[in-house]
Amino acid sequence: MSRIDESLDFIPVRIAVLTVSDTRTFEDDKSGDTLVKMIEEAGHKVADRKIVTDDRALIRDTLQAWIDDKDVDVVISTGGTGLTGRDVTVEAHRDVYEKEIDAFGTVFTIVSMQKIGTSAIQSRATGGVAGGTYLFALPGSTGACKDAWNEILKYQLDYRHRPCNFVEIFPRLEEHKRRK
Repeated sequence: MSRIDESLDFIPVRIAVLTVSDTRTFEDDKSGDTLVKMIEEAGHKVADRKIVTDDRALIRDTLQAWIDDKDVDVVISTGGTGLTGRDVTVEAHRDVYEKEIDAFGTVFTIVSMQKIGTSAIQSRATGGVAGGTYLFALPGSTGACKDAWNEILKYQLDYRHRPCNFVEIFPRLEEHKRRK
């Protein structure tokens, strides 16, 4: 059973938000707005926010720039995780991953099944790690962003969450690069 240990201090993380869409602008990006609102309400900092088209190289380059930016701890993208020809966000994420967090997609599917039934099979939500940065690709729907945040990321990005969380292992993500 998971829980928040109130005896520990909350540690805010710096999160970049990427919307992948051929049609969205900042004026009508409801999913991006929703993520920003939830991130800030949780006490975290929005480090950056961008909208890019469904172009694998452009998505990959944006992710890599944030991986290289020491002021970004986490990247959450929304859009482009479906099955159509233009949906290339998952491939762009996997281009930069050093390690994939396989269970993220599985847990997201379980959460989605409770909300939308077998339609959850059409999402390819994914998570991974690169350069000490966590990356998560969520579907483009506002509901999917809320589900991923409220049921998974809100807890895993809270240092006080027990029995374990992503924040507590930040220092060890790149331990393989240390001299022995």
